[in-house]
Amino acid sequence: MTYSILRRSFTLSLMICTLVIFAIHAQTVKLKIIETSDVHGSLFPFDFINNKEINTSLAQIYTYVKEQRAEKDQKVVLLDDGDILQGQPVVYYYNFDLPVRQAGKTNVPHICSLVMNYMKYDAGTVGNHDIEPGHPVYDKIRKEFNFPWLAANAVIARSEKNKTGGEPYFKPYTIIKRDKIKIAVLGMVTPAIPNWLPKDIWKGIIFKDMVETAERWIKIIKAKEKPDLIVGLFHSGAEDEGKAYDEGRREIENASRLVAEHVAGFDIVFAGHDHKVWNISVKNSKGKDVLILDPANAARHAAVAEVVMNYNKTTHSWDKEIKGSIVDSKNYKPDEDYMKRFEPVIEEVKNYVSKPIGTFTKTISSRQSIFGNSAFVDLIQRVQLDVTHADVSFASPLSFNAEIKKGTVYVRDMFNLYKYENLLYTMELTGKEIKDYLEYSYGNWFNTMKDANDHLLKFTTDGNGNILEVNGRPALAASYYNFSSAAGINYTVDVSKPAGSRITITSFSNGKPFELNKRYTVAVNSYQGNGGGGHLTEGAKIPQKDLAGRVIRSTQKDVRFYLMKWIEQKKTVTPEALSNWKVVPHDWWEKGRIKDSKILFEQ
Repeated sequence: MTYSILRRSFTLSLMICTLVIFAIHAQTVKLKIIETSDVHGSLFPFDFINNKEINTSLAQIYTYVKEQRAEKDQKVVLLDDGDILQGQPVVYYYNFDLPVRQAGKTNVPHICSLVMNYMKYDAGTVGNHDIEPGHPVYDKIRKEFNFPWLAANAVIARSEKNKTGGEPYFKPYTIIKRDKIKIAVLGMVTPAIPNWLPKDIWKGIIFKDMVETAERWIKIIKAKEKPDLIVGLFHSGAEDEGKAYDEGRREIENASRLVAEHVAGFDIVFAGHDHKVWNISVKNSKGKDVLILDPANAARHAAVAEVVMNYNKTTHSWDKEIKGSIVDSKNYKPDEDYMKRFEPVIEEVKNYVSKPIGTFTKTISSRQSIFGNSAFVDLIQRVQLDVTHADVSFASPLSFNAEIKKGTVYVRDMFNLYKYENLLYTMELTGKEIKDYLEYSYGNWFNTMKDANDHLLKFTTDGNGNILEVNGRPALAASYYNFSSAAGINYTVDVSKPAGSRITITSFSNGKPFELNKRYTVAVNSYQGNGGGGHLTEGAKIPQKDLAGRVIRSTQKDVRFYLMKWIEQKKTVTPEALSNWKVVPHDWWEKGRIKDSKILFEQ
C-alpha cells in the first residue's frame, strides 16, 4: 500500500517535471538586439561645433530603446560598436580639457561612461578613435563602464620583439542572458590602427588579423559557453574584401564580411567603422546565412536584429528566425529624462566652445580646398610650419563642407578647421619622396582630364561612367581628408598628364633650390606620418616598418591645440591662400572646378 502510493507519487512528480521542462522548451523567445556605432560624440541633440540643435543623437536612440524595452513579449539587448570618444567637442572636453580644469582630479567620470551606463548598454566594442585619445583616457573609461568593452584581437604585447602577443588587452567576449537564451558576443576592432596612430597611444598592444582571431575564439566560445546565439560586434567595415584576402592580405581594415563568410558559427555580425548603412545577408563557409548590420555614424541610425527563437524538441536546440532593419533616430524625440539628467553637461560644454580665441578678417570655407589651393588648408600649413620650423608642410582638408566666418573666432570653430585629434610629426624625407608623396596624393585626388569639359575631380563611377553615390553624396574616388597638398615649396599639378607624372617642383617658396636627392624636414600629421592614406608607404615607397625611424620629433598635444594657441597669440588673423601651387592647364582647371562644384554642392 505504502509502496504503491510512493510509486504513484513519484510518477506524478516525474510527469510534472516533464511538463515543466516541456513548457520551458516549448516557448518562443523574441529578442531585439540594437546596435549603435561610430556615434562620434553625438550624445545630445545639439551640434556644439555649429552651435545649433539637431534631430539625431543618442537622446533619440534612447527613446526608441525605452519603447522596445517596454514591450512585454520581447527581450532587448543594447550594444555599441565603437568610436564614441572622438567627434563632438563634448568628448574632446572630457578627454583632454576637463582634467585640466579639474586641477588634476581623476575621479571625474567621463561623459561617455555616464551616458552609456544611464542607457544600460549590455556590451561595447573598442573603436580606433577610442584608442586615439591615448591610454590615460581609454584605460580610465573602460573601468567606468558598467558593461564589458570588447576587442579580442587587441592583445597584450609580450615584448617589443615578440609580435605574437598574449591574451586580449580588453575583454574578448561576453555572455548575455535573456530569458532562457544564452547570447555570446565576440568583439573585435579594425587591426589597421598601427597604420594611423602613434605607437605611444597603443603602446603594449598588438592588433591581430580578425579572421584568425575569430577562428580561435569561436572554438573557445562554443566549447566553453555552448551559447544559443553567437553575435559578432566588430568595429570594422563590411566591404567585400574577399579578393584581397584570397591574394594573401591579412590584417585587413574592413573585415566584418570576411569573418562572417570565412568563420562558421556567427548568426549575426554587427559592423561599424566605415560610416555606411549595411543590412545584408551572406553565406558562411557551411552555407548558412549570416546577417550583417551597420548603422553608419553620428547616431543617425540604429541597426536592429529581430530574432525569434523557437525550441525544437526533436533536435533539443533553438531554431532561429533572424531579420534586420535600420531605424532612423530622427523619427524619435529626445528622451525627456535623459535630457534633464545631462542638461548641466550640455550647458557647460556650450560655455566651453563659446570661448573667443581671436578674430578672422576673412571668411574661409573648406569647399575651396576640394578643388585647389585654399586659405582653409593653408592656415593649417602656416601653423604647422611655425610650430615645427620644418622645410615643408603637408596638410589636407579634414572637413568637407565647413565655413568659419570673419569676425570673432571661437573654440567651436577649431573643430571645423581641424576635425581629428592628430599629433604633429616632424619627419625626414628626400626631395624625391616629397615629390612622390604629392604624385600619389594628386593621383587619387584629380582626374586625368581629356579637355576643359572633363571632370577635374576623380569620382567613383560605374561601367557606363555614371558617378556613384555613397550616403546620398556623389562618391569621390578617394577620401577628401587624403587630399594632401604642400606648403614651403612652389609647384604645379598638370591634370592633362597621367597620375604619377603631374608634379613639377620649381623651388622652395623662399627662392632656394629644391633638389630631389637632398633630405629635408617635413611637418605632417600623425595619421599620414604613420602611413594613413598611403602617401608615405604607397606614394613615397617608404616601408611601413621604417616610418617610425623617419620621425625626428612629435608634439605632445594635438594639432587643434596648437591652432588654438597660435590664433590666441596672433589675436587677429588674415587667412590667405599661400598660392604656392596651382593646377594647370588653368582654363581646364577653372571649367572643371565650376562643373564639379555644382555636382558636389549644388544638387
